[in-house]
Amino acid sequence: MASMLINSMRSCSCIKNPLYFPSVQTKSKKTLSRPGVKNIVLVEGVRTPFLMSGTTYTDLMPHDLARAALQGLLNRTGIPKDAVDYIVYGTVIQEVKTSNVAREAALGAGFSDKVPAHTVTMACISSNQAMTTAVGLIAAGQCDTVVAGGVEFMSDVPIRHSRKMRKTMLSLNKAKTLGQKLSLIGGIRMAHLSPELPAVAEFSTAETMGHSADRLAAAFGVSRVEQDEFALRSHTFAKKAQDAGLLQDVISFKVPGRDIVSKDNGIRPSSMEQMAKLKPAFIKPHGTVTAANSSFLTDGASAVLIMSEEKALAMGYKPKAYLRDFVYVSQDPKDQLLLGPTYATPKVLERAGLSLSDIDVFEFHEAFAGQIMANLKAMDSDWFTQTYMGRKSKVGTPPMEKFNLWGGSLSLGHPFGATGCRLVTTVAHRLQKEGGQYGLVAACAAGGQVKNIDTLMKEDPKLFVYKNKDLGPL
Repeated sequence: MASMLINSMRSCSCIKNPLYFPSVQTKSKKTLSRPGVKNIVLVEGVRTPFLMSGTTYTDLMPHDLARAALQGLLNRTGIPKDAVDYIVYGTVIQEVKTSNVAREAALGAGFSDKVPAHTVTMACISSNQAMTTAVGLIAAGQCDTVVAGGVEFMSDVPIRHSRKMRKTMLSLNKAKTLGQKLSLIGGIRMAHLSPELPAVAEFSTAETMGHSADRLAAAFGVSRVEQDEFALRSHTFAKKAQDAGLLQDVISFKVPGRDIVSKDNGIRPSSMEQMAKLKPAFIKPHGTVTAANSSFLTDGASAVLIMSEEKALAMGYKPKAYLRDFVYVSQDPKDQLLLGPTYATPKVLERAGLSLSDIDVFEFHEAFAGQIMANLKAMDSDWFTQTYMGRKSKVGTPPMEKFNLWGGSLSLGHPFGATGCRLVTTVAHRLQKEGGQYGLVAACAAGGQVKNIDTLMKEDPKLFVYKNKDLGPL
């Protein structure tokens, strides 16, 4: 899991980008800037509309979406392409033709072939890893301006031949005589033709994330009703935010051969009665995780511009927030796959010298409603904290009036490699809109890992911390 702290900004006077919300003056709590340490800022963040897989993006390739996000970032910021020092992208299920999708998307977006680009993968926090890689490059003095992002394309995932068929095909390629080739062809059986589909499952446990979420919900006594209520909350809040024009990170994208796409298509407020009719999706017939309270397979891409504060101001930008700190943690992928936020949150807060009450905006990745509710219960449990975390007292739960107020992955969608940038950009926008000072991001991902970004600061240009994010299965 990964966690990140984000600090709002108040005192920058140079404004190049006209799309920022006006800052709301709030009482400064404390500054997180450190003597001799560079201030690193989030200048802008954009994303393509997140669409359900198999819909409008179905004929594209991953680098097409990533390219669109990069071009959207260039258009919105107006930054010269040659001013970017490095590009980092995250993705999970890679297209074999574009294994370094960061490089292919960068070239397609018109960046110079002299700008290095590489791709990272860390399950659902892949773009979080891309962002913290950018932070590291800037902090080390290697770069001043880095574009980070992520992309996932579930409409066309790689499907392999069976291993026996692959071995036969490779041997055929090496065969020199007709007899050798005929012998190999004669050995092919019907079973060899069965394809291997990519599985959204843990390699170490062979368990899907949905199955793990169902067990986790049961372990913490999270009912089906609680999960459906949280999922309905997510869709309702997302619809309100979309209608109010708050999702300003979304850019319009002209899909070749199709119409212009300008908004997410998975936001669908329903009713508790309708949701109750759905059958369990993973543990049948008594499970509580359903299609309605789970995130759906999604296509989409995101991109953020991260700079040193000095460089950003010199170029006339008003950054959205300061990126202050981040934490990665890992747990047992069998029984604690999705509990990363519980473990990472106190660590990132302690690093920043903050308490839970100092945080104004919380954005947690919603893989499953049951995963969110289980983490909230774990964070509020002295017994769990003392028994499993070795801490004296419970972490505490984020106030729901500060939590995922513009929807989340359950409603907006979850392109595995792109969600992290959406979370961070949303925190920055909410801090500006709500007049907050610190924001915290947490996301779970496959492998039982987590990243937290603590405190996206809007008011004080010296406050930004990444808080714990959970890396559970995809």
